Amino acid sequence: MVKLSKRLQAIADYVTEGSIVADIGSDHALLPVYLLQNGKCSSAIAGELNAGPFHAAKKQAASAGLSHLLDVRQGDGLSVLTGEGEADTVTIAGMGGNLMRDILEAGRVNGKLHGVRKLILQPNVGEEAVRRWLAEHKWYLIEEAIIEEDGKIYEMLVAANDLTENELNAVMNRLSPSETSISQTEDKYSFYLSLAYDGSFLNSKLDKVIAADVVYKMGPYLLRKPEKVFISKWEGELDKLNWICRQLEGSDKQDAAERQAAFRNEIKVLEEVLRCLSTDKR
Repeated sequence: MVKLSKRLQAIADYVTEGSIVADIGSDHALLPVYLLQNGKCSSAIAGELNAGPFHAAKKQAASAGLSHLLDVRQGDGLSVLTGEGEADTVTIAGMGGNLMRDILEAGRVNGKLHGVRKLILQPNVGEEAVRRWLAEHKWYLIEEAIIEEDGKIYEMLVAANDLTENELNAVMNRLSPSETSISQTEDKYSFYLSLAYDGSFLNSKLDKVIAADVVYKMGPYLLRKPEKVFISKWEGELDKLNWICRQLEGSDKQDAAERQAAFRNEIKVLEEVLRCLSTDKR
């Protein structure tokens, strides 16, 4: 039986039992093999671009005796799917948010997301790009999580595009402190967005537009219930930004002052958010 790392296990835990999973950038196909061995999915597709990982994934499927249930395909991103609803869940991990967004967009344009109801995404960096793509294309962000493994921090973004009214009400009520019903709301998705990315819950002095940008960057659920690892991540980002500013102070490049001002502004915003989170926690 395959044993997963902490970060891959976190992805597996979000897979709905009985799903048909397409794992994009599957590497050694550890995730789909685990899901099949534990009966969480009935069949799976492992997609890999490069020849080495592709052959490693095929070997993994064969050694587990799962070649009849796990279809290992070589191709770029979601191009490995036929676009005919052969998977209802897509998992993508182990890459930056910008690349992940580009993979999702290429898949959308080419009809590869037809029939996909759930996305389980774990960008290494650049989570904001993924959240903005989800919002732009009417995917509901229904869950977020953050973990640390071997000194690295990973975020999980779980999205769905087909929710029942009860499921959507549950999402809304997690985002709003009061009971919220969408039954009488004509544009349900716009109402969802207005709750999810409205930064007023931060109780900060930030401008409304800036506060919304903060929520896209840091996560609507993660900000509402900040864990220790979440605070640690952003304190680390604050340290990096301060280090960059110190380096720019000694730079004679023409744009150094302008870049330093932009970073200082970013630091100011982040410090304000962390202050608000610390106050809320107390």
